[in-house]
Amino acid sequence: MAPNAVAAVLELNDANFAAEVLALPSAVLVDVWASWCGPCRLMAPLMQWAASIYADRLTVGKLEADSNPGSRDAYKVQGLPTLILFRDGVEIGRHEGAMAKPQLQAFLDAHL
Repeated sequence: MAPNAVAAVLELNDANFAAEVLALPSAVLVDVWASWCGPCRLMAPLMQWAASIYADRLTVGKLEADSNPGSRDAYKVQGLPTLILFRDGVEIGRHEGAMAKPQLQAFLDAHL
């Protein structure tokens, strides 16, 4: 991807979760967040960063917890933000709580 290109972060919801996350054979990072969650707002720029840096091997999506209880509850999300990494529709990694870019990079590098 070109250095100035911006990779899209998918807007996920209960209706498109299966098609956009579970049906993909590649890795998908899901950021479960809420508008009232301060640490979630801190993570938002990192999702864009991850989508750009890992564009060739990772899809990144955001799932708003309050308006999507089906997906939130199906994956037993307790705290926000929660990052869930899927591959072939199976959860392969999870992190609850905000993290800095080096932590996020280490989390992704360990699973990709």
